[in-house]
Amino acid sequence: MSEHGFHVHGPHDHAVEHAAHGGDDGFASKVAVLTAVLSTVGALFSYEGGHTQNGALLFKNEAAIQKTAAANQWSYYQAKGNKQNLAEVALSLTTGAERAKYAAAVERYKQEKAEIKAAAEKLEAAAQEADHESEAEMRVHGRWALATTLLQISIALSAIALLTRKTWLLLGVYGASGVGCVIGATAFFAL
Repeated sequence: MSEHGFHVHGPHDHAVEHAAHGGDDGFASKVAVLTAVLSTVGALFSYEGGHTQNGALLFKNEAAIQKTAAANQWSYYQAKGNKQNLAEVALSLTTGAERAKYAAAVERYKQEKAEIKAAAEKLEAAAQEADHESEAEMRVHGRWALATTLLQISIALSAIALLTRKTWLLLGVYGASGVGCVIGATAFFAL
């Protein structure tokens, strides 16, 4: 409204006022509600997709930590092996009391190596398990991402249907959103 009480209606004012005062456009109302529902479900799917992706990254990080710890153990194992080899050489070159000392050292290094090997293998198994968990999370993440994408396509199709007033486009909306919801259900139940 201008300062002098004179008001000029824009071309869209009548349509906006008509819609605001309970306009009789049932098609637009239904598509708007459908779009809101699809947006809400899509947001939930997107959240779950992000959650599973973060889980996959955490498992992958855990696998890397375990692999590093296993590599450290194998290096320690190799160092003990080198010490054992030196003790074996000394054992073959000495006699008497010195020989008994190196024989005991060889046996001690063998025992230590067995313990270190068991620890390294346990760490490698933990790394493999974390890798498998990461892969499983990524498979579920892929489902969430596909379901979200299909719902986004449905939302775009519903906007096109609303703008063009083509009711047949709603078949695409229902189809894409239905497939997206089924894929989302398989992700939810991790089938």
